[in-house]
Amino acid sequence: MSTNVEGKVVVITGASSGLGETTARHLAAKGAKVFLGARREDRLATVVADIVRAGGQAAARKVDVTRRAEVNAFVQAAVEKFGRMDVLVNNAGLMALAPISKTLVDEWDRMVDINIKGVLYGVAAALPVFARQKGGHIINLASVAGHKVTMGGAVYCATKHAVRAISEGVRQEVDGIRTTIISPGAVQSELPLGISDPETSAAIEQFYRQTAIPADAVARAIAFAIEQPADVDINEILLRPTAQEL
Repeated sequence: MSTNVEGKVVVITGASSGLGETTARHLAAKGAKVFLGARREDRLATVVADIVRAGGQAAARKVDVTRRAEVNAFVQAAVEKFGRMDVLVNNAGLMALAPISKTLVDEWDRMVDINIKGVLYGVAAALPVFARQKGGHIINLASVAGHKVTMGGAVYCATKHAVRAISEGVRQEVDGIRTTIISPGAVQSELPLGISDPETSAAIEQFYRQTAIPADAVARAIAFAIEQPADVDINEILLRPTAQEL
């Protein structure tokens, strides 16, 4: 059955694993043309090959979202490959949780660079394309952490609050495009691997093992936002495992 996803060009960062990879596979199965970016070229190549083997359309390019020039080149490569870009999914993220008293400043910098500046670089690269096309859709991955502040999560939560603020600002200021914030709770991905603090890592690993839901829950939410008619903008989806209290 045809859907409003079919034929759309969807560009996804952080697509070599986890939410990005699962979303790419899910949308490709629905008929989208997916263009994938991440730092791990070998993983990207595997995902693209799997999608093409299954009859889908996919391509990829290496990108580090902390480098503005690379993000610009990535978006332009997607447009050159498929002729347009209908949706940008800013998915790349880092969750380096630790007590703020440990002052892991290098990790704070990385989270700001990836989670905030990476999103802004994606928005900056997408807006001129969408202006030429007179339409487009930006989907930004925030988090339940963008709605609260948790112990050990001060800086991570701050970055995800910022993603929500940026998304809402784009929605208000830019005519003719749709914006969606996806705010997941505990979902199976490599996100917990970004935690270097041993005590925090152990606690989060146990929490995810007991609670986390499959990544396709997020992929389905993203597909739901994309497949709405052009005059319907799903502004935010907040989803958690049923068992997650906070």
